[in-house]
Amino acid sequence: MPKRGHKGAIDLKIGTVATASKATAWGLAALLAVSGTQAAESEFTNPQKHFSIERPAALTAADAEGIYDRILDEVVRGYRLSGDPAAISYRSWQRFNTAPYRSATHGERFVNNYGNAQGLAYARFEAAGEMPKGTVLAKDSFAVTDEGNVFTGPLFLMEKMAAGFNPASRDWRYSMIMPDGSLFGVTKGQGSARVEFCITCHETAGDENDHLFFVPQDYRQAQSQETRSE
Repeated sequence: MPKRGHKGAIDLKIGTVATASKATAWGLAALLAVSGTQAAESEFTNPQKHFSIERPAALTAADAEGIYDRILDEVVRGYRLSGDPAAISYRSWQRFNTAPYRSATHGERFVNNYGNAQGLAYARFEAAGEMPKGTVLAKDSFAVTDEGNVFTGPLFLMEKMAAGFNPASRDWRYSMIMPDGSLFGVTKGQGSARVEFCITCHETAGDENDHLFFVPQDYRQAQSQETRSE
């Protein structure tokens, strides 16, 4: 468990997986170091899942939210270096969770879910239905080890493209932006093989859920009246 100081506060050691001054290759190597992984070159070019964090911490919702507040400016600053419009603006979008939650499918990182105006139906969760073209869902992330080390993580993006873009993914385009703003991969674009596993994973959510997974019950924001009546 993370060490605790006075008044029960977690004694944190804030770090970054990658910074703006580092090259993408360094960022990937650091990501694997944090994950405790010795990877072959094929794991860089065609990973089968997200790199997992070694010895992740178990945090209360309040502790996770407190850490997120402390590192948020740094997290957003790194993503914005990518120049991706979603990375630049996602923090002004609706947040669908009440506090960061640890996601096993995202390598045991703590994540937050955001959606743009076209994606507000996501707030209905299992009742959301098929999302419209132009929907962008963003998931930022950070890692906390059981020793109290904190690391910024990737930004995961899903964008609903025009019909026929990629039937295998229900026309979702997946992107993964590293903490230094570099692009790990994007569906049908640079590094597309690196995010192919996103399609395979989300496919298991089913067509009835438009290949979407949803925020855990205990972390869901209450729906607004406007969202319920859409």
